[in-house]
Amino acid sequence: MTTLNKQLVDQQSPLSSALTPQQIRDIDQAHCWHPYSSALNPSPVYSVASAEGVRLRLNDGRELIDGMASWWCVIHGYNHPVLNAAAQEQLNNVSHVMFGGLSHEPAIRLVKHLVDITPEPLTRVFLADSGSVSVEVAIKMAIQYWQSAGKVKKTRLLTVRNGYHGDTMGCMSVCDPENGMHHLFSGILPQHLFADAPPMGYDNPLTDSVIVSLRTLFEQHHEELAAFIIEPVVQGAGGMRIYSPAYLQLLRQLCDEFSVLLIFDEIATGFGRTGELFACHHADVCPDIMTVGKALSAGYMTLAAALCTDAVAKGICEGEAGVFMHGPTFMGNPLACSVANASIELLLSQDWQSNMQRIAKGLLNGLLPLQDHGAVQDVRVIGGIGVVEMKEPVTMAAIQPRFVEEGVWLRPFGKLIYTMPPYVINDEDLAFLCSKMRKIIRTL
Repeated sequence: MTTLNKQLVDQQSPLSSALTPQQIRDIDQAHCWHPYSSALNPSPVYSVASAEGVRLRLNDGRELIDGMASWWCVIHGYNHPVLNAAAQEQLNNVSHVMFGGLSHEPAIRLVKHLVDITPEPLTRVFLADSGSVSVEVAIKMAIQYWQSAGKVKKTRLLTVRNGYHGDTMGCMSVCDPENGMHHLFSGILPQHLFADAPPMGYDNPLTDSVIVSLRTLFEQHHEELAAFIIEPVVQGAGGMRIYSPAYLQLLRQLCDEFSVLLIFDEIATGFGRTGELFACHHADVCPDIMTVGKALSAGYMTLAAALCTDAVAKGICEGEAGVFMHGPTFMGNPLACSVANASIELLLSQDWQSNMQRIAKGLLNGLLPLQDHGAVQDVRVIGGIGVVEMKEPVTMAAIQPRFVEEGVWLRPFGKLIYTMPPYVINDEDLAFLCSKMRKIIRTL
């Protein structure tokens, strides 16, 4: 027996019984690397013991109203009986099987659901494991499409500043190159093209300068452009910027005119978050490729998808490879697909549009009073998204514990203090959430 193995045998494992809150904290601090955190100086984290509806129950007994829907995905709240039942039923059948050469009903039902609820030209669905992976898939689809067509120079992408599409290599290359989170990697990323961010304001008309500037980029670079990728109507982690659907209509026109594919990243905006089932519906525009994730499986399992038109799928498969060159191990996971089916059916069985209007009204009533505060730059709301933009950046390590003390879970970043609560939040809890946002912001 090696020395290491003997130490493991001799050592009383803390995992042999339930961990105490102190053990959880100690192991977490010593070994767990959380998103966007330092291994040298870890930020405090809060251990969740259970969750129900819109409430997180911490190990120390405190309850928090979750204003983040766990990074925007838990749209039906936690511990939902319908989604629990779907997961349990599928678990009793098969939890996972490879999707290469095999298929199963949960995936086929999900593919049909997605084709039915997305714009009609989107007919082919490629299931993926996460939002970032689905964006990688979309980028590869666009590039392989043009390679198959013999237009080998069309390998670059055009996008807008203030965008965010994920943390993997291809995704990072189309995030904002200066104000985003990935400038440290700029030297090794593919060099794509960036237009100015769409002007703010849902109802603001496009100016001639915006139209001319965008058209000029297409005129100058269309021979090397594979696709234009954008988050429709709302730019998420790049600034929570809300812009006019007319911008999407302009993009569709230019992409058609200059033979460039159009990719919509609906990972954050899909499944009702903006008040439409998908944000592209605000503009009545269909992309050539669309990514979905986050709310797709309501926060139960990691799952995403990239959808494309028949023309894109046919173009890819008529080329040299004859197939699309991508294949995730956990593609089409039955557990994830089963919960996603239940989530979509649950959403569509309700008057979800009226519910989103209710949430939007509550956010407006709760956050608009902050417009006159001297430290606030802007307040904006669309659907189930409420954003307070400060004039100066906030320090998350300082402000987040204050929200916890007030009984709410929010995760500000940069200059933004925002909420995207679960759709099941009631008026009383929504008002409480907004009141705590007002209270903390007024002390800044």
